[in-house]
Amino acid sequence: MAPTSSGYTGTAKALHWLIVLLLIAQFIFAWTMPHIGRNTPVTTLISLHFTFGIIILAVAIVRLAWRLTHREPPPEDGLPPWQNLSAHIVHWLLYALLFVIPILGWINASWRGMPIVMFGLELPQLITTRAAGWGWTGDVHGLMSNYLMLALVGLHVVAALYHHFVRHDGVLKRMLPR
Repeated sequence: MAPTSSGYTGTAKALHWLIVLLLIAQFIFAWTMPHIGRNTPVTTLISLHFTFGIIILAVAIVRLAWRLTHREPPPEDGLPPWQNLSAHIVHWLLYALLFVIPILGWINASWRGMPIVMFGLELPQLITTRAAGWGWTGDVHGLMSNYLMLALVGLHVVAALYHHFVRHDGVLKRMLPR
């Protein structure tokens, strides 16, 4: 179950690319759904956004558990220490956002009294409807998603492409399916 010296395990790769696909779908739902205001009904797109947020949270839990119990491959030879450090920082920030953003969304749906129904089952509210002091969660959820998550994902992608096309090393290949 240990990674090879040249790449990540198949499970790590599958979880990585599953998160990528879920995030792409999630952003499509988020950008095409109606603006959520005081009396916005839960439409299909809003419900899909809620459902995919919970799925992303569940997959992130599995992915973090896998990451904590399975070593990553050693860094590529010849990489400057600052690149290794910055890669670790960006990866752990992305992990944090995969938890924080869906939880803030769930709290905000609870605050608004909007049910989150998955596969016919309504998930519990995390806080009571209109609980004092929680109205900010929707704004922070949106800001973290639209700016911080996209910036870090963009940085991650640009770094992978830089390694592949400029440095011609194996950093990107380590996470690609074989």
